Amino acid sequence: MADIQGIIDQIMNDERLKRSSHFSDTVFGSEPILKTGRQMSSYLPERYREMRAISRWQEGAGGRAGRWLTEAELFVRQAEFMADFEDDCPYRGDFVAYFPTYGSLNDRQLRGYFTWRARVRSGDVPPAPTSFAYLYLYELIAGVGYEDPADGLRLMQRFCDAFSAHDRAILRLGSVWMQDFAVYHALPADLLGNTRTLRHDRALVELRRATATALDARAHAARALGRKAPKGLPLPAQQDLESALIAALDELSSYRICSGKLYREQPEAVAHVAGSVWLRLADHYARSRASDVIERLFGSSAELPYTIFASAVFFDPLPHPDSVYELDPVHRYRCRNGLWTCERVHGAVGRSSKLGSVLRAVDGRLRAAVGFGHPLKEEKVPKYLAAIIDAEAAAWTSWHEAHAPRRIAIDLSRLAGIRRTAEETREALLVDEEREGAGSMLDAADRAGVSSDGDAAGHEAATDPDRTQTEPTAAEGADGPFAPDGPAPLPAGRTKSRPAATARDDADAAGRATDAPASLAPAGNHPHGPTPHGLDGPQASFLRALLKGDPERVAESAREAGTTVDLLADAVNEALFDALGDTAVEFDANGPHIVEDYREDIEELLAHA
Repeated sequence: MADIQGIIDQIMNDERLKRSSHFSDTVFGSEPILKTGRQMSSYLPERYREMRAISRWQEGAGGRAGRWLTEAELFVRQAEFMADFEDDCPYRGDFVAYFPTYGSLNDRQLRGYFTWRARVRSGDVPPAPTSFAYLYLYELIAGVGYEDPADGLRLMQRFCDAFSAHDRAILRLGSVWMQDFAVYHALPADLLGNTRTLRHDRALVELRRATATALDARAHAARALGRKAPKGLPLPAQQDLESALIAALDELSSYRICSGKLYREQPEAVAHVAGSVWLRLADHYARSRASDVIERLFGSSAELPYTIFASAVFFDPLPHPDSVYELDPVHRYRCRNGLWTCERVHGAVGRSSKLGSVLRAVDGRLRAAVGFGHPLKEEKVPKYLAAIIDAEAAAWTSWHEAHAPRRIAIDLSRLAGIRRTAEETREALLVDEEREGAGSMLDAADRAGVSSDGDAAGHEAATDPDRTQTEPTAAEGADGPFAPDGPAPLPAGRTKSRPAATARDDADAAGRATDAPASLAPAGNHPHGPTPHGLDGPQASFLRALLKGDPERVAESAREAGTTVDLLADAVNEALFDALGDTAVEFDANGPHIVEDYREDIEELLAHA
């Protein structure tokens, strides 16, 4: 220490330094110009001394008696005095204090705080003692550091979000103070964002609305059916109502049923059964309890005294004017003569564990009812609740099985075998003359390059405009390409005089085609107009009615065909399978409908028939 002081004295006694313009005509006090490290650590700029000099005693005006300022009022005055001050002396120690103010900090901590605050205001929120964070929020509550209250709320939100990365405890009180800040300054509730309190309140409002709507829907279903209302939700399901109901239940429950595997794979089943169980619980509480199920789980609404900015250092210089602030439909604040009250559902703001137990039981027992491959560990539930869940799960599964859409699976790999069997059967039924005629025609087809299945050259002739068929077959001349039992056509562009036996066979085939049933009649002769791809008139009329959404015409088409709607849809699917390669008409709870993926294809087929 002696060596350091000697060096300082040597520097200060240097003649060249004394003759410098920096020292001319300057009078220095007792404050040293050069300091040691120990002196620097205890150095405090003058601004801090002035801030500490603000007295807690306030003289009375007009001869009135003075008074001592409260700690909160003194803090607000000091904060306003230091509003634009910045320092550059970081503090790396720890600091813990309840309701911290400037008076709680020593000189090093005070300088460290204002150094840290300067970085926070620049957009950087470095780690710091949590008491520094609370002190900064007290300043924002006091209106220090901004002009518009909306800007102050945004500063609080950004700071709490950033500092929560260092200590999430800041969110517990910070969210309450931000809400009080919006209430105190009458800011729009939308500025608060999606806070936990607002999510809880909105879920309660939605749960009440959806429950009332579900009860109305159940009563309407009973009137429509002319019998007693179902105990749960009516079927078929109303998806919008059930989706709103399960979303509200999931938000308010400690068990997140919408995050489970069963809901991801079968959301309609979970939404319907959970909503039905909730509705029956509402009935149960309405009959046997003094309060409804929502009040039982989440509390009742009441207006109670409220302390604005509780747990914060807050000073209100003037009484707040009388006002009413509605945070949401079930949460409002009132100020009368400077005294605050809060009207809300007073109960647990968090998710309900009782509701969580109910939804977990629904999830587990429904998995067992539908045979889901991921069972839940069974927990003990009341017998009446287990009976309700099992009854609603059974009602859903039975209804769903009865109204499940029919699906037809066709194994294309077996078509070749079916074709060969048909050819063998046809060959066995031919008489000798028919066999000779067919053979001569097959020879002609082979010479033209047509395979036994009727592709290659036959398709080429049908699509090449330069090749014309000079002699149509008897079957095509008589009844078109759909006539049964006719001989194979000659290749396009080939002429051949046919034997008498073949001509006679063609005439017989034409006669048989004339007497064919209506389902095999050619499209051009049917009263319903052209019908492509082997469709008869009622089938085409059936498709047109489905495209227009005309259920009466659908039923009329089935009556014209002399069959049921189900069988008519199967016939249409079989007729269009070669063109589409898939099922064209499916069934659901509302009856038959066109598969949306093939709607344009079917419209085009019918338009170009």
